[in-house]
Amino acid sequence: MLTRRHIRVKVMQSLYAFHQSENKNFSTEEKFLQKSMLEMYDLFLVMLKLITEIKTYSENYLEKSSKKFLPTQEEMDPNKKFVDNRVVKILESNQYLQDAWEERGITHWKRDSEYVAILWEEIRNSKAFEDYMTTRESTFKEDKDFIILLLREFIAPNDKLYDYIEDTKLTWVDDLPLVNTAILKYLNKLKENTPDDAKIPKLFKSPDDEEFAANLFRKALANDDDLAKEMVDKTPNWDKERIAEIDTILIKMGICEMLHFSSIPVKVSINEYLEVAKEYSTPKSSIFINGILDKLSKEYHEQNRLNKMGRGLM
Repeated sequence: MLTRRHIRVKVMQSLYAFHQSENKNFSTEEKFLQKSMLEMYDLFLVMLKLITEIKTYSENYLEKSSKKFLPTQEEMDPNKKFVDNRVVKILESNQYLQDAWEERGITHWKRDSEYVAILWEEIRNSKAFEDYMTTRESTFKEDKDFIILLLREFIAPNDKLYDYIEDTKLTWVDDLPLVNTAILKYLNKLKENTPDDAKIPKLFKSPDDEEFAANLFRKALANDDDLAKEMVDKTPNWDKERIAEIDTILIKMGICEMLHFSSIPVKVSINEYLEVAKEYSTPKSSIFINGILDKLSKEYHEQNRLNKMGRGLM
């Protein structure tokens, strides 16, 4: 689920926190990095759980309506198409999801059910819900399309939910776009015959990615002084105090990848840090970072310092 770019962002945030902290404990900050990545996976689980909780809330709503003193015919015999949505049933019955929710303590919507209520009311009163509920039966595709529509048009853009996520964990705001994309991919892959023991996406796509996260953090921190020296005389028109600290960290990380990660192409490293800079630093940062990393990569190539393995990695 974590992309290499997002891993780089997590490492950048951890390195920034380390440099800002008075406690220069290497192992503590590495634990912070691991915790930050795990918490992003928690958000993935939280958002999936929200879908099932909206369905549960709607089920309770129908039950309460049927117990009114003078229920209408519709309330006595309600349309349970949404309650019986087969995609939601797959989520509810998936053993890996159930275990993950329990193991990671995903009980947010039990504690803060008002957000489920807000979303349900918005969904219930929408034209999209009205259209979906015009019939009592549906195909699996229709069920899936509707749940994806809920995520895209009601859950993802909800301002109150966004504020709740930000208040719960500050780093979740940065994680939310990637998490929503991961959920969309997961939902799209579900089939009508998906078994209860079908595996769910993991935090890391491969062991190599998990190793990359740890190694990038360790090597960037362990070689911090040497990486800083590589920048000397490469910023003649910039005062040290004027260079944003995030830019300095991104440049060091880029240099670290060029010199210490033999399997990553130089162009990939440079492009990745330019994209991170565009999102997390100043408007001119990407131009500044590109100029330095491009100049250094050419020097390293001339000096035969790029220890890259495989074709096209220079």
